[in-house]
Formats: sequence, C-alpha cells, structure tokens
Amino acid sequence: MQVTYWLEHAWLDPEVEPGVAVEVADDGRIAAVRKGVDAPPPGAVVLRGFTVPGLANAHSHAFHRALRSTVQVGSGTFWTWRETMYEVASRLTPDTYHALARAVYAEMALAGITAVGEFHYVHHAPGGAPYDDPNAMGEALIAAAAEAGIRITLLDTAYLSSGFGAAPDRHQLRFSDGTAEAWGARCSALKDREHARIGAAIHSVRAVPARELGTVAQWAEARRAPLHVHLSEQTAENDACLDAYGLTPTQLLSEHGVLGPRTTGVHNTHLTDGDISLLGSTGTGTCMCPTTERDLADGIGPALALQRAGSPLSLGSDSHAVIDILEEARAMELDERLRTRTRGHWTAAALLRAATADGQAALGWADAGRIEVGALADLTTIALDSVRTAGPAPRLAAETAVFAASSADVRHVVVGGRQVVRDGSHALIPDVASELTAAIATLRS
Repeated sequence: MQVTYWLEHAWLDPEVEPGVAVEVADDGRIAAVRKGVDAPPPGAVVLRGFTVPGLANAHSHAFHRALRSTVQVGSGTFWTWRETMYEVASRLTPDTYHALARAVYAEMALAGITAVGEFHYVHHAPGGAPYDDPNAMGEALIAAAAEAGIRITLLDTAYLSSGFGAAPDRHQLRFSDGTAEAWGARCSALKDREHARIGAAIHSVRAVPARELGTVAQWAEARRAPLHVHLSEQTAENDACLDAYGLTPTQLLSEHGVLGPRTTGVHNTHLTDGDISLLGSTGTGTCMCPTTERDLADGIGPALALQRAGSPLSLGSDSHAVIDILEEARAMELDERLRTRTRGHWTAAALLRAATADGQAALGWADAGRIEVGALADLTTIALDSVRTAGPAPRLAAETAVFAASSADVRHVVVGGRQVVRDGSHALIPDVASELTAAIATLRS
C-alpha cells in the first residue's frame, strides 16, 4: 500500500530540513522526497519531531539481554563475566531463544533500530548435538526479528576452539560445528528473505584456528556477504595470538584473506599502528560498542585513528547493558574526549552517519540508511519536545539527537514503509516489557 509520511523535521544528510514529504511505493522503498512542504498533505501520516534514517545496531548477542543488571553485582573482569554468560547460553532452546529475541528486537524497535546484526553462535543443543533442523536456533532469531518488525542480518558464526586450537570446553560444545567446512555446510542452508540477510562471522582468532580462517572468508566472499569478527577486544587475546603465531590478530586475519570492505572488526580496541594501517588500507570496517566496552572495562578503541586510516565506523549495543544507539554514538565522541582531553572529534552528522548509513552498509543493507529516492523506507523519529530535547532550535536537531536524546525519546519507527512504533508504543507487540520479563524469567527457572 502506498503511503505518504510528512516529516516535521528531517535529516537529509548533512542538513536538517523542515517540512519534508516522503512518498513510499508498494515495494517499501522511497518513491519521492519533497522539501519545503509546510503542512501535512491530505492523507499523509504525520511524524512530528526529528526524523532520521532507521538506526542500525551492527553488533548484537540477543541472549546477553538476560544478563542486564545481574552482572553488575560485585566486581570482576571480562573473563569472569564470560562464565555468567555461558550459564545463560546453556539454558537456551529454540523456543526460549525465540521468545527472548522477539522481545529484545521489539525493545530495539522502540529504541529506533530498524536493522540488527545478530552475531549468532549458539547453534546446537547442549553437548553439541545438532537439532533436527541444524539451523533451528538461527531460524528462531530470523522469525523473532520478523515478528518484532525489524530487519536482521544473521551473522552465522564459526566458533571451533576454546583457544588457539584447544578443543571447545563444555559450554562451547554447542557453539562448534567441528570444522569450518562443516560450519559452511550448515549455514549454507540458511537463505535470505525480505527482512533477513545471511552473513558470516569469525568469533575471534582464539576461537577459529588459523588454518580454518580462509574457509570462512571464502564462504563469505563467494556470497558477497558481510563478514564480522571480534578483533583485539582483550590484551590477553593479543598476547596469546603473538605466542601462537608470532602475529597480531589483525596481521593473522590479513594473512588469511579475512580483511576487506565487506569485513567488519568488532571492538578493534587494542591495536598497533600497523594494525590500524592494515585495517584502513583494506577498507575493513570497525564496529564500536562503547556501552559494552566500558561495562566490561575493555578500554577505549582508536576509533578516530581507524576512521582517518580508512576504516568506516558503525555502532552496536553488543551485550545490551543498554540498548540505545544514540548513546553509543555519543559515547564514541565522549570517550575520545576523555582519552585525548580535547573536544569535537566528530560532528553530530558524522556520528549520525555511523549510526545509520554506515551501520546499515556494514550489515549488507546498503540500500538503507538514507532518506532518498530508491532507498528502503526505514525511518526513526526522535522527539524534540521531551525534557531532554526541549529548547534548542530545530536547526540543531542533529546535535540534540546525538548529544541530548536517548532511546526514550524515539517517538515513531517505520520499516519498509510500515509503521512499527507509533507515539512510543510498539504496533505489533503491545507489552514489550512483560515479554522481556517472562522470557528472562524462563531462563532463570
């Protein structure tokens, strides 16, 4: 059904424009964009506030949402946090994962996210036995996204080792296909659909032996699919990689053909100057996840240096300590300010670009992330009259969105021309909070 949306204020990169009419065709794409439309045309759906292209969450582990707050008790490290994460993973089934992911993706929709990159590695039953459908867990995630009304790139993840060739431990058995070849055979049965695209992931250099890296990279290359990898998140991993191979993780990935413009390194926190140069010169992307990186005390990655070297930036909520891509964008700039003690490393427009067009491209949705003819009609509207956003002139709406707004200020969300969030309420799932409560309680019982 064709529909016209009237945007009170819109971000037509890099400008904020008042009064924009967006016509959506039957195929869910933008058919026309008209500026200078002072009042809503007859029959148009009115989106009051500041409308940007749909936000992209380029890195998610949906089941980590069940850890929120419980892992904030006491102290510890990434490695102690990981043990708690394993316990939650051990309780997942296709049905319980579907229920949890549906609620998590609905929470994302309420936060203005129209596409998620799900870094998915819980493939099999506990103990490692495949389900009758070997992709039952991945299909549960794809179905959950459809029911929550958002797009998904399922980054099916190769996870073969507990560390540099060692066998998987008892928790990791359900993550492993044994070999990269077996991983490829299984995930080749997954198919793209209207709201879902299939990509690949290498969990990390510790979890995929060097001899297997090329197989995963070749699988992604043959399909021209996105390829993501956790990269240099921890100094301990860097040290172990140097001991095992005499190379940094980035150098190892480069030697085995993993780097390139369809590849995204997630975190990219502890890099050498040579690593930064390699990532930039190959056009390999960087997905920063500041709320998780600070929650796990991982460190502040060299995002500015990476971008200057040629690495496109995207953003993800990763462990879902919070789900708020506006906060991720703000945190990337503010963390850099703390590190350098200078201000203004990115403009608000550049940060919005990382949250929209560049994030969508990292997930294989290069036809999203822009309000222009031919693009997917994915829109997120942020209130300009909340207690956080009231006051600034509308021409400063981009600065207001990035530096003052939060996910609580998302008012409307449109995906493929269909309104998924209206006036802050989910149109498909009436009580998202109750669904989250029930799904997480099931995993604790």
